[in-house]
Amino acid sequence: MKPSYEKLQHLLMKEDINVSKLCEKINISPSTFSDWKSEKSFPKVDKLYLIANYFNVPIEYFLEDKE
Repeated sequence: MKPSYEKLQHLLMKEDINVSKLCEKINISPSTFSDWKSEKSFPKVDKLYLIANYFNVPIEYFLEDKE
């Protein structure tokens, strides 16, 4: 199962966080984030865990079909 980029985008907008800030906080390059967005690659579990912690949501949030 692949993580939902749409859910990540929703959290970014909801929390008014820009991509650059998130990338800095979880120590990834903006190009890596861009690859996730375009589905060229997907976040590894460790990065998904950091994102979930950053937004205070369970990691499963990104893997579930429903919001």
